[in-house]
Amino acid sequence: MILFLEQMLNGLQLGVTLFLLAGGLTLIFGIMGVINLAHGSLYMIGAYVAATVSMASGSFFLGLLAALAAAAIVGMVMEFLVMRKLYARDHLDQVLATFGLILFFNEATVMIWGRNPVAMDVPEMLQGLVEIIPGVPYPVFRLVVLAVGLLVAVSLYFLISKTRIGMLIRAGATHREMVGALGVDIRLLYTLVFGFGALLAGLAGVMAGPTSSIEAGMGESILILTFVVIVIGGIGSIRGALVGAIFVGLVDTLGRAFLPNMLKLFLPPAQADGIGAGVSSMAIYLLMALVLIWRPKGLFPAHD
Repeated sequence: MILFLEQMLNGLQLGVTLFLLAGGLTLIFGIMGVINLAHGSLYMIGAYVAATVSMASGSFFLGLLAALAAAAIVGMVMEFLVMRKLYARDHLDQVLATFGLILFFNEATVMIWGRNPVAMDVPEMLQGLVEIIPGVPYPVFRLVVLAVGLLVAVSLYFLISKTRIGMLIRAGATHREMVGALGVDIRLLYTLVFGFGALLAGLAGVMAGPTSSIEAGMGESILILTFVVIVIGGIGSIRGALVGAIFVGLVDTLGRAFLPNMLKLFLPPAQADGIGAGVSSMAIYLLMALVLIWRPKGLFPAHD
């Protein structure tokens, strides 16, 4: 029971990390119609900058602020120099251009930080364990990651649903010419949305930094999971991104933790480990297939 509870929390932590990435990416994809494969590179930049500034200054929070600023600035520069020219092009051109950006950012990262992974410590005030229920300790930092993810989810919902900026973003997704005719600078709005999505990717990189290896190319593997989240949740939907991220985080974590042991009830240990590892890796894609059979546009599509 204790192990199950710990793995549930680990799954939720992975889920909120995926949500930070998926929330920004689904805004960019749903509103601008741009497939940005380089979104994972912004996650990587956030992690590298946070680790570097934290190490130099001795302050995790300075590292956090620097990472958010760096990711947002790089994202807006990327939108201004590259993405803006791709809005009218088809998705193949967008995929090729943003794949090129992945290679560019990976090589730039190697030139600046080298090929060896960079370590990032858990901030001192967030170290240690806390008993969530008697007899079940859990790392404080992982609980903080959970809280930050949920806080961002609530803030995004409020921003998109209750504010004038959110109204313009939603209107720009479906009636961009009409919004432009009303005097709204659509180009500036798109740049700000792109920068905000990049900032969320940088925040995800900071949250993942102390518990993962910071190295060139770290954004690619999590980007695949992020696209699965968006497809499950529905393109352009913040609520869908949150629900999809939680599903993917739980299925991936619980599958890897328990499926091999469950198969050992019926199969020899070596065979159960091999099959369990393989099926666990496929579990989120099976989940995506089942969701698409049931709801082809995802659980909560922004536009029916």
